[in-house]
Amino acid sequence: MNAAPAPPGTGDGVRAWTVTALLVVFMMVNFADKSVLGLAADEIRADLQLTATGFGLANSAFFLLFSVAAALVGLLADRVSPKVLLLVMALLWSVAQVPVAVGGGLAVLVASRVFLGAAEGPAFPVAQRATLAWFPDHRRNLPGALITLGVTLGVIVSAPVLSWVIRHHGWRAALWVLAATGLVWALAWTFLGADGHRLTEGEPPNGRAVKAAWRPALPYRRIFATRTWAGATLAYFTSYWVVGLMLAWLPSYLRNGLGYPADVAGTLVAVPWTVGALVLLAQAGITGRLMRRGVGSRYARGWVGGALLALGAACCLALPLAEGTTARTVLLALGFGLGGSYATVAVTAVAELVPADRGGGALGAMNAVVTAAGLAAPAVVGALVDAQGVAGYRSAVLLTGLLLALGAAASFLLVDPARDSPRLRPAPEPQPSAPPQELTP
Repeated sequence: MNAAPAPPGTGDGVRAWTVTALLVVFMMVNFADKSVLGLAADEIRADLQLTATGFGLANSAFFLLFSVAAALVGLLADRVSPKVLLLVMALLWSVAQVPVAVGGGLAVLVASRVFLGAAEGPAFPVAQRATLAWFPDHRRNLPGALITLGVTLGVIVSAPVLSWVIRHHGWRAALWVLAATGLVWALAWTFLGADGHRLTEGEPPNGRAVKAAWRPALPYRRIFATRTWAGATLAYFTSYWVVGLMLAWLPSYLRNGLGYPADVAGTLVAVPWTVGALVLLAQAGITGRLMRRGVGSRYARGWVGGALLALGAACCLALPLAEGTTARTVLLALGFGLGGSYATVAVTAVAELVPADRGGGALGAMNAVVTAAGLAAPAVVGALVDAQGVAGYRSAVLLTGLLLALGAAASFLLVDPARDSPRLRPAPEPQPSAPPQELTP
């Protein structure tokens, strides 16, 4: 296995898109792993005799080490081959499915989800870094969006398949399917994966190295202190709250809150993710078009992303006022689809902000903060459902709308990579002054 960066040349374009395609599938497997418990929520609760709060805590256990692993491996990605890191992660995902697939109760389920969360925590920032390293900044919107699209495609493709497996063969059989899928991806990545170039400011699109305008020793604390990093992280946190809620509770809400049969709910669960996929592609197209026309990233990224969150917030806040199951389903799909689609904006804004050699750490730290929403959302919603019954689902949607409104404000007001990026440059070294010239009579 050759982990060295691929040499520049005419084949770079094909290899770049091959790697991107493989990493889209990587993220599909990643989110299929995450969604399986939500798809089997009623079956798992009945089998293990769990309350809604207990089931919510079991889902939250997945994120217990998720954030820590994302931060640590994100830093490691600045020093170790992303190809190797991604391969190890995929193998660990498959291993993590086996104990619960074999048998065991709540303790085994929780332990395996904690282990799986630690193995999957770094997936998104490392996959984004591995992809973006193949492209210059002005071409990163589409590949960045495609990696994020893998998240939604993972649920869209896996939801009906895993729901069928769960209904006909049991929820543990679905875990065997996921373990085998992870191994197949790891085999493909071993032969087709490759590391890209570490693009620096001023590097031409063909990847040939030039003298970097940045020094790699920039302290991370200076990155974290910028308004762009803080604003993108806060906005992304509120968006990831939606993702955590959908993974753990959307199937149950459709079945128990809106009254859909299990087979219909297994299909409808993909609708908000489909909306999110379309929104992601539209956002990438709009942002890329604006930037090609010379519009600054404050508007092309910060304001476009803020608009997505604001629209999602409006739909969530309007849902309790709607009458009829169809109207509520439409608002739910739009609210969650729009609200859960901020990831590409956050990642490309930070990638524009930071030096290439600090990209892994900056994205990993952001992911660590953001995915804490995945730790909180399932437990909070479970407590609301136990306390309020079906009304707890509506309360969860209202809370989500308020959070998305906060995220939209952060994106509008704080995200501006073009403003903050120059502040991370090292101060120019003072030039020696010229010796005074003697005056001649």
